[in-house]
Amino acid sequence: MTESKRETERKYEVPAADGTGWLPDLTGVAGIESVVDQGIEELDAVYYDTDDLRLAGASATLRRRTGGSDAGWHLKLPLTADSREEVRAPLSGTVPDALRDLALSRSRGAELKPVVRIRASRGVRRLVGADRTALAELSIDVVRAEPLHGDATPAAWIEMEVEVATDTDPGFLDAVERTLSESGVGRAPTPSKLARALRETGLKASRAPEEHAGTVVPGSAGDEVRRYVEAQVRALVDLDPAVRRERPDSVHRMRVTCRRLRSVLRSYRPVLDRAVTDPVREELKWLGSRLADARDQEVLLERFTSRIEALPPELLFGPVSARLRVWDVGSASDARRRTLDALGSDRYLALLDSLAALARRPPLRDTAAGDARKVMGRAILKEYGRLEGRVAHALELPPGPARDTALHQARKAAKKTRYVTESACEPLGRPAERFGKRVKNVQKVLGGHQDSVVARRALWKLASAAQSAGEPGFVWGLLYGREQAAADARERELPAAWAKASRPKLRKTFGS
Repeated sequence: MTESKRETERKYEVPAADGTGWLPDLTGVAGIESVVDQGIEELDAVYYDTDDLRLAGASATLRRRTGGSDAGWHLKLPLTADSREEVRAPLSGTVPDALRDLALSRSRGAELKPVVRIRASRGVRRLVGADRTALAELSIDVVRAEPLHGDATPAAWIEMEVEVATDTDPGFLDAVERTLSESGVGRAPTPSKLARALRETGLKASRAPEEHAGTVVPGSAGDEVRRYVEAQVRALVDLDPAVRRERPDSVHRMRVTCRRLRSVLRSYRPVLDRAVTDPVREELKWLGSRLADARDQEVLLERFTSRIEALPPELLFGPVSARLRVWDVGSASDARRRTLDALGSDRYLALLDSLAALARRPPLRDTAAGDARKVMGRAILKEYGRLEGRVAHALELPPGPARDTALHQARKAAKKTRYVTESACEPLGRPAERFGKRVKNVQKVLGGHQDSVVARRALWKLASAAQSAGEPGFVWGLLYGREQAAADARERELPAAWAKASRPKLRKTFGS
């Protein structure tokens, strides 16, 4: 069993040896009415990681801590510069399976071992507001770090943390920091105790990650593509724990990340060796397909629920809501199982290894050294040409299944064009940003059409199940008709949306 909380804090250097005499008076700062001494806590934590420190390299920490009010296992995952999600599990002798799974996208299945022991004598002060509510906790830690393997040496230091309470505006930290800064107190050199322990003790990974290939030219096409690929790999790794914990929209975001990576690896074949990237693209396609059912089910349930709730009561014939719940329970359970099976498979771990290697040492071709604007502009134009042909083909077809299929293919091409444009926004600037927005609008129109196509298929199955059970099918037929009308409306919107995206100067803009 686990529980979690959002932790928002900042760490500071302590300028005095005793760690107390330098502390400025914080009364009156950001609504602080009093500073209440809470005494001393003795904390003892063993941090776990892989031999090559994969968790630390991904800004995550896993520890087993005794002492204090929150003894237990803690997995900290990054959210923002100052915030982390801390997932807790009760004390036990080994790493809890739940935390091991949440760390899997970072550990990539490698064994988690004790790497460093950190003990701290913590002096705690509560920063209290006018209504006697705790705004934050200020702690001064006398820290001792002991490496548990290698030739590293122990280290010791003193640091301060200011952690806001759950309901406190994070802007509170800025006001406190201004006061601390005026007293000569600066930020700590590292964001966590583990990071500082690794630095201070000289603890090294047993197998250091490879550096980026020496052929990456700063500012080149290869450099820009590498940056984008790195960011998307990082996003996929970060989303894995959220998907496992069924966080809202996490499946959708992970699926989109798979698409972005697939699209960019395809669009930049002149930059990256396809002998390396094509197998990765296939595995990303596999992962995306395992996420698709869960996402589609989520979207359809939300869509149908809102449609049914908007109907007048006099039109609700039969056990419509009950039928929808039965349909969702069965479909959602199967989709969830397929997703978790995929994330727990050796195939997924192999994909994570491939992505880590791709981000760390991209397989660059000679073209990668070229000018980013020219190389990336050509990639945009190539995807645009494919999109242009598919939209034209779809618009030539009469309404019906063939046109639905053609519009879906145009939607896929719009996504690829959008993603390759998105990756080029930094070197190409405003023209790429504006074009990306217009293509996104085309994708939105085509996406609305495809959503209606998928919804009609599901409504037909719901109507069939209702009929077999002797239930009225009126509501399902009514919703089917409305979905058909929505699809027709999107088709009428498409020519205008496409006209804005297909401006004559496009080839001149990106081809120069």
